[in-house]
Amino acid sequence: MGVQEVAAGPAGTAAQRAHAQLREAVLSGALAPGSMLSENDLAASLQMSRTPVRAALARLQEEGWVTIYPQRGALVRELTADEVREAAQVRHALEVAGVRQAAPGARVRLASQQAEGLDAQRAALRSGDVGGFTSHAMGFHRAFVALAGNGLMLATYDRLQDLQQLSIARSAPRLLDDPDTVLLEHQRLLDTAVDGDWVAFAERLGEHQAAHHDPGT
Repeated sequence: MGVQEVAAGPAGTAAQRAHAQLREAVLSGALAPGSMLSENDLAASLQMSRTPVRAALARLQEEGWVTIYPQRGALVRELTADEVREAAQVRHALEVAGVRQAAPGARVRLASQQAEGLDAQRAALRSGDVGGFTSHAMGFHRAFVALAGNGLMLATYDRLQDLQQLSIARSAPRLLDDPDTVLLEHQRLLDTAVDGDWVAFAERLGEHQAAHHDPGT
């Protein structure tokens, strides 16, 4: 998938539109880690001049998503093993805390709310729609944090969404090759959270993260 296939960004200047589209292409894996981006090629794909593309790449470099090499282009950087591990650890802590602090009524509501979400995840993987699965999966995991009713916890979790999206994109081949495994893991996570067994939830979530987001696997 090329950058021209990424949905258009919000209305704004050409540089803002270029940034939104390129950023989404990086996070979705459409622009793969390790690839060298050419201003000319990107400008042609986005149907705009090089000036807004150059500004967008400079902003992406400030955000840490690319490294610009003068006269050569911009290199899409790979997540480090430490970044993947540390982000997963924080997400794990927040999701477990959400389940641990959840009121019984919140857990009951979670069961009904996420039933459709699991169906949507299944449909996305069956059709090869990694982007759609990623969106539903991120919402699925976020719902565990939301159980605590703590806005600060959610805000902290949301700051990790970019790394989470990129991490899921990295595991896309594995997900598409064996969709039943991740779907079964998600169902078991949901069942355990609804039961309120946060100790078992913590163990299953750790195994789930290691299987799908561990850079060493």
